[in-house]
Amino acid sequence: MSERISEAERAIMEVLWEESPLTATDIAARVEDARQWSLATVKTLLSRLTQKEAIAYEEQGRRFHYRPLLQRDDHNVAESKRLVDSLFGGRVSPLVAQLAEREELDDQDLDELEQLIRSLRK
Repeated sequence: MSERISEAERAIMEVLWEESPLTATDIAARVEDARQWSLATVKTLLSRLTQKEAIAYEEQGRRFHYRPLLQRDDHNVAESKRLVDSLFGGRVSPLVAQLAEREELDDQDLDELEQLIRSLRK
């Protein structure tokens, strides 16, 4: 899947990553409080995600049951790479340096980074 998933589409994906298969009505009920989206809006987003091959559906009578084709981890890796490519020319170290300079990294983050670097050097 090469097409980017919008923030609104990601909200639908989050629901499906948590539980699937679900109908459009089920999905609309799960995003209703946070998004105030109509069923028509949810169906439009489901259609876009189907076209992007991020989800698939199975027809059961008159209802469609949706499930993700794109896994959350795969999506997160792709989005992280896009961010690093876009903002930092594909290099991770400037991102980490910027976070460190702004004191966005706590001791736990630093410990995890040190452990990651050690494991990558092996």
